[in-house]
Amino acid sequence: MVASETSQKAAAGSSIPEEARRLLHELAAGWGDVADCRALEVVPLKGAMTNEVYQARWPPAAEAEAAGRRVLVRVYGEGVEVFFDREAEVRTFESMSRHGHGPRLLGRFPNGRVEEFIHARTLSAVDLRDPEISAIIASKLREFHNLDMPGPKSVLIWDRLRNWLKTAKNLCPSDEAKEFCLDSMENEITALENELSEDYQCVGFCHNDLQYGNIMIDEETKLLTIIDYEYASFGPVAYDIANHFCEMAADYHSEKPHILDYTKYPDTDEQKQFVQSYLSSSGEEPDAEKVNNLIKSTEKYTLASHLIWGLWGIISEHVNDIDFDYMGYARQRFEQYWLKKPAILTCQVVE
Repeated sequence: MVASETSQKAAAGSSIPEEARRLLHELAAGWGDVADCRALEVVPLKGAMTNEVYQARWPPAAEAEAAGRRVLVRVYGEGVEVFFDREAEVRTFESMSRHGHGPRLLGRFPNGRVEEFIHARTLSAVDLRDPEISAIIASKLREFHNLDMPGPKSVLIWDRLRNWLKTAKNLCPSDEAKEFCLDSMENEITALENELSEDYQCVGFCHNDLQYGNIMIDEETKLLTIIDYEYASFGPVAYDIANHFCEMAADYHSEKPHILDYTKYPDTDEQKQFVQSYLSSSGEEPDAEKVNNLIKSTEKYTLASHLIWGLWGIISEHVNDIDFDYMGYARQRFEQYWLKKPAILTCQVVE
C-alpha cells in the first residue's frame, strides 16, 4: 500500500537518512534517463515490520517517457542485529542477484541500502487463497529450496530458537516472562527438536519468512519473485512450507495488522494441492505416501513457526519502534502453539 498525498511524500523525503539521499543523488547522476538527479520524490511503502521501506522516483528525462526511474530504499529497523547477521544477509542478497533471483543491490549506506525496483505487484493476503497463484508459489519455493547458496548447510532453526529465547529472557520484565512461560520454553524447544528429528529431514535453502508481502508477481508473465532474505538459511523444507501456511492467517494491510485469523489456515485439500504442486514441480509425479509424509511433517513444523515468531514479537516489542502491536502478535502465536500442540505432538515435554 503506497501513501500518495503530497504532504506524505514531502515528509517521507525528509525522513530518509541524509546518507541515503546523498547516495540516491549520486546514483541518479549517472543515469541518462533522469533529467534532474535532485528532483527526487520519496514515498513510504506500508506493511514492513522490520525495516522502513520507501519508493524513490525521479521524473523522466523526456516527456514522451511514460514513467521515471524508480528504486527501493530500505532503512534497517532498530535492534534487528539481535535477529540476524546483516552482513550475511547482504551476502545472501547479492548471491540471489547473481543467480537471477530478486532485485539487484544498487548501493549501501550506513543503516540501509538501495535496491532495484521490481516492476511487479506485491501479493495480497487474498492472493494466497488463489489456487493458481498458490501452485506457482509452491513451484517457486521448490526452486528456491534447491538453490546452491554459500554458507553453512547445517540446520539453523533450533539454534535460532534458543538464541531468541535467551534474548527474550534478557529483555523481558518478570511479568512478561511469566505470561509467556519463558522459563519452561527451553524444554518445549528440546521436546519439539526431539520429535521432529525422528522425521525424514529434507534440507534446502529456506526463506523462513514467506508471507505475501515478500512475494511479487508479474501480471503478464505470471512469474514470481521472492524477496527479503533477512531470515533465510538452510533448514527443513517442511518448516518453510509450514511457515507459509501460518502466514495465510495474516493480513498486514488491515486496520489491525497484528490480528491473525486462523480460520484462514489452509484446509486439508489446500495443503494437499500445495504439497503436490511443490513435489511435482521437479517433473515427477509424487505418490500419495510422499505427499502425506510431507503434509504430516509440515503440520508439526507449524509449532516451530509459532514459537519462532512468538519470540520475534516479544523481542521486537523491546527493540523496534515501528508502529505494530508486536506483543499482541506474539500472544496469538503462543496461543496457537499451546492450542495445537496436544494434537500434533506425540511426545511429552522433557521435565
